[in-house]
Amino acid sequence: MAIYEKISVIGGGAWGTALAAMSSRAGRDVLLWAREKDVVTSINEAHENKDFLPGISLPPTLKATGSLAATADADLILMVVPAQFVRSVAQEMKSHLKESTPIVLCAKGIEQSSGKLMNEVMVEVLPKSPLVVLSGPTFAREVATDMPSAVTIASKYQQIAQNVADTLGQATFRPYLSRDVVGAEVGGAVKNVLAVACGIVAGMELGENARAALITRGLAEMVRFGEALGAKAETMIGLCGLGDLILTCSSPQSRNMSLGMALGQGKTVDEIMSGRISVAEGYHTAGILAEIAARENIEMPIAGAVNEILHNGGNVKEIVQELMNRPYVSEQEG
Repeated sequence: MAIYEKISVIGGGAWGTALAAMSSRAGRDVLLWAREKDVVTSINEAHENKDFLPGISLPPTLKATGSLAATADADLILMVVPAQFVRSVAQEMKSHLKESTPIVLCAKGIEQSSGKLMNEVMVEVLPKSPLVVLSGPTFAREVATDMPSAVTIASKYQQIAQNVADTLGQATFRPYLSRDVVGAEVGGAVKNVLAVACGIVAGMELGENARAALITRGLAEMVRFGEALGAKAETMIGLCGLGDLILTCSSPQSRNMSLGMALGQGKTVDEIMSGRISVAEGYHTAGILAEIAARENIEMPIAGAVNEILHNGGNVKEIVQELMNRPYVSEQEG
């Protein structure tokens, strides 16, 4: 067993803070980087992230910094900035980071500008860094308060993945290993878009039957998309796919589901997004996901509908009606 004793967490949002708190509870020496000065001050002085995880006491051993250079002297890096900022933050870190330091990718999304998954982005920026993906059904608040969770840790570097599992694993945070990096990333990215759709269903009060049907048909879209990119179907019916999909489609704690609920209740996209400080990754992923699906001829009507509503001014009620009026086909066909 090899343990990474010194961990840097890059990203001071709710998920980054939760992972930092969890790592501190595991006995690790943890430094969290946040771009926001108020977050750094709040964590260091009040042991609380008042902006992104209010009301939760953080371990007093957890320290925060606004200096990326200060985070480079770590045995393990957790990259937890929003997906659309992974490239720019990695580029900022490049001059400070040791090439041998493993990086755990915890952001869930697809880069809008390139259509690349996070591991592909990181390979371009830090080609020699060993990469691991951490994904699964986790609400930040529950992880931060030591409630039970399980995640997938995926990497082609199986010994490093095992080391990460041994470093982070606890009775209340159970990791499962996988070699399917693409599957782990696809599950985490696609479920965010599907959660917006589930939120719309909830906001329109269409009932639990409709929500269950949407989750099931959404999973079929996730599997089709993943297999087209080389992922394994069994990965996406595991924790990082189906598990995460069920969680984010079942509670307004999910930023993506709450976004959809507001749409279903009649609010406009601009009204919703202008009042948010936390990132709903599904908003940013929907467009590029729909673009890739169209280009590769992957049948994804739910994801396409979400994109029409979020980015093309589509009418929520009309698009939902169009989905319900699609031709009857075999369940295996689409």
